[in-house]
Amino acid sequence: MPTPALHSLYVRPVKSLGGSSPVEAAVEPWGLAGDRRWMLIDTTAKVVTQRQFPRLALAFAEQLPDGGARLSAPGMEPLSVAVPEPSATIAAEIFQSKVEAVPAGAAADAWFTAHLGHDVRLVHLDDPARRRPINPKYARPGETVNFADGYPLLVTTVSSLDALNSLIAEGDHPEEGPLPMDRFRPTVVVEGTAPWDEDRWTRIAIGEITFRVAKPCARCVVTTTDQTTSRRGKEPLRTLARHRLIGKKMIFGQNLIPEHTGTLRVGDPVEILG
Repeated sequence: MPTPALHSLYVRPVKSLGGSSPVEAAVEPWGLAGDRRWMLIDTTAKVVTQRQFPRLALAFAEQLPDGGARLSAPGMEPLSVAVPEPSATIAAEIFQSKVEAVPAGAAADAWFTAHLGHDVRLVHLDDPARRRPINPKYARPGETVNFADGYPLLVTTVSSLDALNSLIAEGDHPEEGPLPMDRFRPTVVVEGTAPWDEDRWTRIAIGEITFRVAKPCARCVVTTTDQTTSRRGKEPLRTLARHRLIGKKMIFGQNLIPEHTGTLRVGDPVEILG
């Protein structure tokens, strides 16, 4: 078995959009630097994701040096969005929790409304250090998260994806496989471990940074969305339901909380601490 190492990193400035795969990224207490500091909300201020609009998979956001984001999508003129000036916040709702967020402005709202054909607004997380606490069942006092579903980072492994794809090939919809890792939208991907080894992790080190493993990642309909076409299929949920049902949740990957800040680099050694 090769030595476990960091295979890849992913930063997605806008929740549910595509992003980039840098060779290194700074780790902040609430996630990778620049990751999911923006999200979309509907007219009732509830979060909008690929769950409702698979077409979001076709849009990309590139982080700008000043913290802004450059948006692109097929048939749309690119748009650069600056970090909004401090102003009155919106009480946005993200999965039954409220978070104060700053409106990005009319131009960004119009861009996304045109792309989706639905009235949406773009908002920015101005102060992740205090805006959104992590579920206290799994976190320590004062720990916060960006606009990710619930936790600062998500780790998946190359070997578990290979194992899952083998199961898909033997299942009811082999034509849908093999699936790429982008279906699972991780922030960090590890190679050199045994399939499903991450199920037993409680604490790991990647390079200079240690992480607590908070809880397994339950998967949703977004994983069935082809991130290059926005079309939906049956997999991987059909296969996960048969082979990766833990409790009543379909599991792939583990949610992480950083114990301190630092920088991750592709190729960093990974050590299982518990």
